[in-house]
Amino acid sequence: MVTMKKIAELAGVSRGTVDRVLNNRGSVSPETEKKIREIAQRLGYKPNLAGLALAAQKKKCRLGVILFGPDNPFFDRVLAGVSEQAAALAEYDCAVLIRQVSFDAQAQLDAISELAAEGIHGLVLTPYNDPAIRERIDRLADEGIPVVTTNTDIEGSRRIGYVGSNYYRDGQTAGGLMRLVTGGRAKLGIISGSSRVLCHTDRIAGFTEVIRRTAPGIEILDTLMNHDDEAESYAVTSRFLKEHPEADAVFFAAAGLGGGCRAILESGRAEGIRIICFDADETHRPMLENGLISASISQQPMRQGSLPLRLLFDHLTTGKLPDPEISYVDAAIRIRENL
Repeated sequence: MVTMKKIAELAGVSRGTVDRVLNNRGSVSPETEKKIREIAQRLGYKPNLAGLALAAQKKKCRLGVILFGPDNPFFDRVLAGVSEQAAALAEYDCAVLIRQVSFDAQAQLDAISELAAEGIHGLVLTPYNDPAIRERIDRLADEGIPVVTTNTDIEGSRRIGYVGSNYYRDGQTAGGLMRLVTGGRAKLGIISGSSRVLCHTDRIAGFTEVIRRTAPGIEILDTLMNHDDEAESYAVTSRFLKEHPEADAVFFAAAGLGGGCRAILESGRAEGIRIICFDADETHRPMLENGLISASISQQPMRQGSLPLRLLFDHLTTGKLPDPEISYVDAAIRIRENL
């Protein structure tokens, strides 16, 4: 039998590093991960599925998932990752119960209570940044129901792990891109989702820090919220352009890109406005190809759906806490030339 110990010896790394790679438990350099996976494949390594299945069947796992954005294309891709992992976990008699809710604390609290009443053993959550949600996560911990946050985190809670972007750093990246595409001189607006979602506020904080430190010639005219709604994004972007005829750049810090870009096109000012955004998907590809969107930052949505479920399952079947506690996904810059 090929063991992790054997793979570790051949790769010249620790057994823990091999475990992290083969069980998707945390960050390992791309070079090391590639080396380990190549060795494992060459040797025909197979995980101890019988042991995992036995542990899962004893617990009869029921995992809950609560995501934002029933009308948000980004969360459609997160949901695809959830569904992929749920299909794998079904082999171990583990059921996954999924809910999607709007950006509303009470809606999220209701969904948590509903899943808890259905007997879930663990929960994956995109948390609304509110003290009531933090307290509910802590109560779940007291009840023996661990929580892994995904896509966005919540400060000070007793969740056992987080999977998602380093949003402050990604905001800094967006700020640097804006400086490059504008030559360091612009009058811009920020269109974001919600001031009660930590990932949105962290992106804006990172973005503005870079602009103020490295590009004093860029003036931030206004920051508006669209609640990740395309129609609202169209309305607030249209209003911003009417109130600020001098604007020549927009930073979309959340969803609503389609509605916002439609407003820019209809304004007749598209050629004079530079756009930096996140997670432009296939529906936005023409806007990248024709240069309306200068650059987009992608953040592995499917991994944000699949990995948290795997971490919860591993914790419930082995007792191991996620290591590392925070699993940052890679951010990739997309421009017309590398689509």
